[in-house]
Amino acid sequence: MDDLIAALTIFAKYQEPTQWPTICAHDQLMIVGVTADQMSAADRAEVEELGFVWSDGPDDAWISFRFGSA
Repeated sequence: MDDLIAALTIFAKYQEPTQWPTICAHDQLMIVGVTADQMSAADRAEVEELGFVWSDGPDDAWISFRFGSA
């Protein structure tokens, strides 16, 4: 739980407050509205260490199978 809270705290620095911040589907937790280019290199490295990867393509989201699976 601590790793998820730490990652969400980082994403919150870049997220617009009016957007829907997450999607959960197909065993993935997706963080939307925050691109890899918006984030500092240190924050990108930290969220990757905490279990998220940037998904280019149709999703354009940070995804985690660690936090999206049951």
